[in-house]
Amino acid sequence: MVAGTFDILHESHINLLKNARNLGDRLIVMLSTDEFNWSEKQKVSYQEYDTRKYILEAIRYVDLVVPEQSWEDKALYIDMFDVDVFAMGDDWRGKFDVLKEQFPNLKIMYFPRGKTSSSKIKEDLWKLYQEKQNIK
Repeated sequence: MVAGTFDILHESHINLLKNARNLGDRLIVMLSTDEFNWSEKQKVSYQEYDTRKYILEAIRYVDLVVPEQSWEDKALYIDMFDVDVFAMGDDWRGKFDVLKEQFPNLKIMYFPRGKTSSSKIKEDLWKLYQEKQNIK
């Protein structure tokens, strides 16, 4: 299982999904809802939840997409789906190790983020937009 927002999907997301899928028989993606992003992560997604879910479901590495509506959902889904491995990007390193207290057999993996991030893409697009506005 992996969790995240997956807003403006890019190669680093695909690498995370591919690497996580290679660790087991199937891959479950916990996709942060728009409300969870806003209220708990203090961020707004460019793409709405339904769009992000649709894109993730089209990726061959992903077997199931479920909504993440709270931080506690991770433990709920780990238990519900009998998850063996939980994987995240390494920018979250250590933040979910507490799950091992509740699930001692759970393996937690943190993968390198890669050279691309949604935040960087959004920043670059904003700069490009501003430059084009100044040209007109």
